[in-house]
Amino acid sequence: MNAVAYPPLRLAWMIWGLGAALYLIGFYQRVAPGVMTTELMSDFQLNAAALGNLSAFYFYSYVAMQVPTGLLADHWGPRRLLASGAIIAGLGTLLFAMAPDALWANLGRLLIGGSVAVAFVGMLKLAGHWLPHKQYSLASGLALFCGVVGAVFAGVPLRLLVSSFGWRPVMLASAIVAFVVALAIWLLVRDDPTEKGYASHAVSHDDETLSPPQGVVAGIRSVLGYRNTWLLFFIPGAGVGSVLTFAGLWGVPFLTTHYGLEKTTAAAICSTLLVSWAVGGPVFGWLSDHLGHRKPLYLLGCVVQLAVWSLVILVPGLPVWLLVLLLIVIGFFSGNMIIGFAFARESAPPRLAGTASGLVNMGVMIGPMLLQPAVGWLLDRYWSGEMLDGARIYGLDAYRNGFGLMLGWLVLALLLIVFTRETHCKQIA
Repeated sequence: MNAVAYPPLRLAWMIWGLGAALYLIGFYQRVAPGVMTTELMSDFQLNAAALGNLSAFYFYSYVAMQVPTGLLADHWGPRRLLASGAIIAGLGTLLFAMAPDALWANLGRLLIGGSVAVAFVGMLKLAGHWLPHKQYSLASGLALFCGVVGAVFAGVPLRLLVSSFGWRPVMLASAIVAFVVALAIWLLVRDDPTEKGYASHAVSHDDETLSPPQGVVAGIRSVLGYRNTWLLFFIPGAGVGSVLTFAGLWGVPFLTTHYGLEKTTAAAICSTLLVSWAVGGPVFGWLSDHLGHRKPLYLLGCVVQLAVWSLVILVPGLPVWLLVLLLIVIGFFSGNMIIGFAFARESAPPRLAGTASGLVNMGVMIGPMLLQPAVGWLLDRYWSGEMLDGARIYGLDAYRNGFGLMLGWLVLALLLIVFTRETHCKQIA
C-alpha cells in the first residue's frame, strides 16, 4: 500500500496565505487612522485625546483577545477561527465607515481589533499542520512581512485614496475586502491536510505550545512567578508603543505641521519607519541566536532608540533627509523587541512556553494601547487654540510633551532590562 503523500507546497502555502491575508488586514487597520487624523477629527469633532482613544480601541480588544485566542484555536480549529475573525473584521470596518458619531466609530474599532487578534495564532496553527517543520520559522518570519505590507498600504496608498474618494468610501471598500477574505478562508482552508486526503505535518504535541495544560489563569500565575517574564511583559511596550504611536497616529500631523510636508510624503516617511522595524526584527533575532546572548542586544536596542528618539523630539527643524535617516535607525533598533519572545520562553518551563509568549505579546500591544490616547491627552493640555479645516493644530511644545511619554517608557525599559537574568539562549527554568 502506498503511503499517503504530504500536501503540495503550493497548496500548503496558499492555505497559509489566506490566514496571512487576515493578518495583513489587521496591520492595515492598526495604522490606518494615522493618515486620516484631520478627517476623523473634523467629522467626529474630536480632540487629540478622543482621537487617540478612537485609535486605541483597536488595541483594547486586541490585547484582551490574546489569552482566549489560543483556546479558541484549539477548540474551533483555525478555519472557523480565521473565517469568523474576517467576518467580524468586515462588520467592524462597516460600522466604522458608517458611524454617525464617535461612539459607534469606537465600537467599530473595538470589533476590528478583537477579530484580527486571532490571525497570528491561526496562521501558526495552519503552518504546524500544513507546512514541513523546517519551513515553520520561515512562515513566522513571512507573517511579519505580510503585516508590514498591510501597514505600508495604510500609508501613501490609503492617503491618496482618502484624498480622492473620502475616508468613508475607502473604509467601506476595506470592509468588502475583509468579507471576501472570510469567504475564501471558509471555502478553501481546512484545519488539517487529512481533510483533503493528504498526510499531516502536525506532531502529537503541536497544540501544547498554544494552550497550557494547567489552564489559562493558573498558567499566567505560574509564568509571572519567574522574574524575567514579568519584567519582559513591561519592556516591549516602550519600543513598539513609540513606533505605533508615531507611525500609526501622530507622526503624520507632526510632520505636516512642523516640517511643512504634504500628507502623502509624511505618510511615506511613517511607512519607512515601519518597514525598517520589520527588517530589524529578523536581524536582531538572528544576531541574538548567533551570539548566544539575549540581554546585551535587547539593552543596546533600547539605548539607541532612546538616544535617537530624543534627537527627533527635542531638536527642531532637522533636515528632512536626516529626519528620515533617524527614523530608519529607530525602526531598525525597535526590532530588538523580537528578542523578548525567545527570552521569555527560556525563562519559564517549556510547558509554559505558549503562555510566556502570549504574555510578552500582550505587553507589546499594551504600549500603543496606552501611549496613543495618553499622547493625545497631553497634546490637548498644551493646545494653543489653533484650528484648521475643523481639526486642532498642535504646537511643537505640545508634541514634545506628548512624545516625552515615549522617552519616559524607554528609560523605564532600560532600567527593567538591567534586572533581567541572561539565559544565553538556553532554557534556565
